[in-house]
Amino acid sequence: MEPRNVYARKKNPNENKHMATELNKDAELIVPRVSEYVKGNFYIITAKWNEDVTSVLHAGAYHSLWEAGIDKKNIIEWKVPGTVELINAAALALNHPETTAVIVIGCVIRGETPHFDYVCQIAAQGVAQLNALGKAPVVFGVLTVDNMQQALDRADGILGNKGAEAGAAAVEMANLHALAFV
Repeated sequence: MEPRNVYARKKNPNENKHMATELNKDAELIVPRVSEYVKGNFYIITAKWNEDVTSVLHAGAYHSLWEAGIDKKNIIEWKVPGTVELINAAALALNHPETTAVIVIGCVIRGETPHFDYVCQIAAQGVAQLNALGKAPVVFGVLTVDNMQQALDRADGILGNKGAEAGAAAVEMANLHALAFV
């Protein structure tokens, strides 16, 4: 069977509309359909810290996966204490042979100490290192913001839902992994 091109979809006006950056706030997020060649589980791993924000991001990611056509039984949801712990949980998920993609969801808000910088660096470098393994994509759905308003703007606020974007990216990368060597 010939693989279909999942990236050449026409825009559907009824599709989910989200985009979290100021430069692209009027752009539409097109959630790709999951390829028939994609098998396995999608993990959404969410930090409990700043849960008012992360729960909304989590819901956005889940909705994007559902909208892409991923069965609920293939969406695994884990919660961890904070953003640093996302990396360990993502590594654990990657060790399961049926992992298709991992989405890490967190929210780090700048405070008065350098702690913000350390947490952001650990999260970003950790995800980069896991992605370099090439096992399955690990999508960075972590907000790194200066204040709560910036977080709320990116969690179903005026700038969309960064979690929904992470979900769409996970599907696109899972499709790439599934079709790369077909």
